[in-house]
Amino acid sequence: MKLNELSKISSSFSNTEKMPVLFLGHGNPMNAIEENEFVEGFRKVATEIPKPNAILCISAHWETSGTFVTAMGYPKTIHDFGGFPKQLFEVQYPAPGSPALAEETKRIVTKTAIGLDHDWGLDHGAWSVIKHLYPNADVPVIQMSLDYNQPPQYHYDLAKQLSVLRRKGVLIIGSGNMVHNLRLVAWNQINTVGYAHDWALEAKEKMNDFILNGNHDSLINYKANGRAFELSIPTPEHYLPLLYTLALKGKNEPVSLFNDKSIAGSLTMTSVKIGG
Repeated sequence: MKLNELSKISSSFSNTEKMPVLFLGHGNPMNAIEENEFVEGFRKVATEIPKPNAILCISAHWETSGTFVTAMGYPKTIHDFGGFPKQLFEVQYPAPGSPALAEETKRIVTKTAIGLDHDWGLDHGAWSVIKHLYPNADVPVIQMSLDYNQPPQYHYDLAKQLSVLRRKGVLIIGSGNMVHNLRLVAWNQINTVGYAHDWALEAKEKMNDFILNGNHDSLINYKANGRAFELSIPTPEHYLPLLYTLALKGKNEPVSLFNDKSIAGSLTMTSVKIGG
């Protein structure tokens, strides 16, 4: 893509109908190259929403001190994992970035300072799922980092300030996993879709109920929900992107779940769509 074409795309954030918001349970990096029901779910949801002018992705895999957005014209594809087949490391997702969207995000967020990052790129929390939504890599993508110093309420409140972007044709995606405990994976059930430890199933059912009934306070204050949540969210980075998605729900907007399955005992692929 030539520089003048990139500039044209990046500056074309005219007013649009309100874009939906997604939370995508990204799961195993191998989902980037495998065919399964989950990647089919990602592809299907892309057919149900308008094609965006750009994407802002909050991934579990970019944690920083402070909050940053990627601001380069051509973000690199980051292979931030180990022990996987060569084929996965060879995947490139050459979507353009959007310095214009990065600047606009910095401008509209007043709750905190937003730094402009020129080093990161697209980590697998972003590209492994976005590639199924837009396989031609023809939608500009920027990422927003997770400030690991901040509590859940901070992330929820910050996300609310992004709502104006929904009327600029920007698809906001949170990418993580609601239940994510790699230390308690049932390796003997690694390929059994639907298998869940009792505590993981309990947490999944409660999370889904809170989401569908708009009980965001219980999700923000997840540490008050008992042992099942404690085991399901041993560290917050895969859970926090959910809060960014939920914070953007408008009054009376529909909420639906897809890919709502457990895997390997201690993970869920549950994904959320907000809006039409």
